[in-house]
Amino acid sequence: MEIDAYTLLAYAVVWTVFYFFLSHYIAELSRKRWTTWVQSEDSNDVLMEALEVVVNEIEDRMHDKLESFQSSFFGSLGAASKKLDDATGATTIKALTKDNPMMGFVAEYLMKRGNLGGLVSQNNPNSVDSKPPKSDKLGLE
Repeated sequence: MEIDAYTLLAYAVVWTVFYFFLSHYIAELSRKRWTTWVQSEDSNDVLMEALEVVVNEIEDRMHDKLESFQSSFFGSLGAASKKLDDATGATTIKALTKDNPMMGFVAEYLMKRGNLGGLVSQNNPNSVDSKPPKSDKLGLE
């Protein structure tokens, strides 16, 4: 039995169309079945059990990242505070006056008023400069 080219081409076209429609029909049935299962009450427990590993991994990673951020943040604040204390000499003065609180109060007052702690007054947002800023402009402009 010999099959000519036109018959072979006709078979190929028919099977291609049949396969195309059959595969779309099966895919649509599968999609509908999956959708109804996901929306049912039975799927909630199964999906939560399947996703539990993912949720736990996300929680662990977020916890680790939060701990590293917390340690770096508070470490940088501590370092900045130590640099400020070292620059102003506040740590030394506090150590020298720890036995006499009145002397510590006076020393702190003198540091703020006597411009001995220039960095302290710069970091205080409520401080007012005692000298007005000088302007290079002469006359009114």
